[in-house]
Amino acid sequence: MDDEKDVITDICKYIYFNWISKAESQRDFASKCGVEESTVRRIKNIALGTSRVDYNMSLKTLIKICQKKQVTLEIFFSNIKR
Repeated sequence: MDDEKDVITDICKYIYFNWISKAESQRDFASKCGVEESTVRRIKNIALGTSRVDYNMSLKTLIKICQKKQVTLEIFFSNIKR
């Protein structure tokens, strides 16, 4: 189970440090990607280690974010260091 949580943490860290932290605001990022601001906060909190890793991001959410960032899922996952 820990390995699963590590993967979720790595995904959240990638999204947060590469995209969310560089956005104008969390609200702006959420709006542009078509996801809830609470989802962006959850990703941020997991990435920063201030929240338990009990969030399973849906594939739909990940696809929305990647499409807006013009990154294929293949490229996204190749960037996740595991």
